[in-house]
Amino acid sequence: MKILDTHIWIWLVDQNPQLTKKFAEAIRQDETDGLGASVISCWEAAKLVEAGRLQLSLTIEDWIEAALNHPNLRLLELTPEIVVASTKLPSGFHKDPADQMTVATARIYNVPLVTMDEKIRNYPHVKLLP
Repeated sequence: MKILDTHIWIWLVDQNPQLTKKFAEAIRQDETDGLGASVISCWEAAKLVEAGRLQLSLTIEDWIEAALNHPNLRLLELTPEIVVASTKLPSGFHKDPADQMTVATARIYNVPLVTMDEKIRNYPHVKLLP
């Protein structure tokens, strides 16, 4: 399984050209192993819509429902273990709570995270899809 950061999940589902061919191909090559999206990504997408920073062709409720039906996608809940791990990330990870939860989820599941976020990509304590 691979865990999709929120922007990657949005771009994949919406077939947004911001998802580079390199990332899209890497996701599709192993898609049968499963894709994970943290429930925090649902919250983050809704917050982006609320703030006017994300426009979707559907209501956020309908988009989330459709996005959760993406082939081989599994919604990953926030467990107490993930919540606590997000507060104990090594080496002073940055303060964005959604990123903290997403990174903690990847670390707990011990699977790569798919992200183009440079703050996360520069963090040495999480597996990344190259």
